[in-house]
Amino acid sequence: MSSGAEPSRGPGGGWSRRRFVGALAGAAAITTVPAPARPRSDASTGTTTPKAPAASPAAPPAKRSGPRPLYLGTYTSGEGAGKGIGFATYDAESGAVTGGGVVTGVANPSFLAVHPDGRTLYAVDEQDAGAVTAVRLPGHEVLGSRATGGAGPCHLSVHPGGRWLLSANYSSGSVAVHPLDASGAIGERTDLVTHSSPAPGPGQQGPHAHQFVTSPDGGRLLAVDLGTDTVYTYRLDETEGTLTEVSRAAAKSGAGPRHLTFHPGGRYAYLANEVDNTVTVCGYDPADGRLTIGEPQSTGTGSGTSYPAQFVVTANGAYAFLANRGHNSLTRYAIEADGARLRLLDTVPVGGDFPRHIALSPDGRLLFAANQRSGTVTVFQVDDTSGELRRVGEPFASPVAVCALPL
Repeated sequence: MSSGAEPSRGPGGGWSRRRFVGALAGAAAITTVPAPARPRSDASTGTTTPKAPAASPAAPPAKRSGPRPLYLGTYTSGEGAGKGIGFATYDAESGAVTGGGVVTGVANPSFLAVHPDGRTLYAVDEQDAGAVTAVRLPGHEVLGSRATGGAGPCHLSVHPGGRWLLSANYSSGSVAVHPLDASGAIGERTDLVTHSSPAPGPGQQGPHAHQFVTSPDGGRLLAVDLGTDTVYTYRLDETEGTLTEVSRAAAKSGAGPRHLTFHPGGRYAYLANEVDNTVTVCGYDPADGRLTIGEPQSTGTGSGTSYPAQFVVTANGAYAFLANRGHNSLTRYAIEADGARLRLLDTVPVGGDFPRHIALSPDGRLLFAANQRSGTVTVFQVDDTSGELRRVGEPFASPVAVCALPL
């Protein structure tokens, strides 16, 4: 995404700023941030928030054998568009992706998430009149949609308790909360907060909420806004489903923060900055939800803008991988100092064009890259001891692949 004027997209078609970017045809670098303050008593409750547990080099997750489901987000409008939410299977050992079908009836399902119980899939409907949709698993019955109250929803996640759906409206710069009933169906929205301040960053015409997630300790929600160069922290009232802002963290002006990924220890996180082609290490204090954004560092992709998209972190907390859309690569970082430091290792060709989204399989042994322009998904085997990525098999064809969700 450029930092210039944003193309608009009306109900009848056209391009949003997010869609526009997707359609446009190793020295070591180390950054450390100070450790967050120790947990302290919460004055409002008199209780002490426990420190998030440190990552441990415990035994790797148990292996999963046989075919596993893979869900694929796409756009259903525009040239070469998909027809809905794609689905296929992958072999948990080899990484080979086979089969395929489509869940129709969902418009522009560009981002996907699954309920903690694995029985419901959720998709954004990235349109001017934004919505979120629930799909029953494994039967693929569409349970219904609810309006997000904003335009261009681009991200959603499920609160760990399984009772709340969180979504980010990119075009209108707002975050929304919806209740989930026992069946996984979505209820009417309980809150909507627009990021009205600070003022938009250089080249931005307004706020652009790009991600809305829960902290590892479950105590706070964090919203990453590319337009205001800010990460907002909220407290969720789990009875009413309402949000209260508790703090803000300012990124470098013009950085364009896009995606935040936590280290398993819960005290640090890694922020991908789309506009200025940098990443930053952030400290996180679970006692009050305060995020401290460190100094920018290299993506390893050279000069210019490679539109870094997002991080994933291995379960043992030893390695982080960054998707670089313009460079068509994955940057590998070694994670040091219990999560406080990223050391750039190298970049690996992704084997596709414009890797919009990456995801690790539940056991962490495979990495999937959804390549928007080439309409493919590439798969890598991950060595969690060395951090090596080894591409396996041939890319799997999927129209305008912008999200890959292996289960």
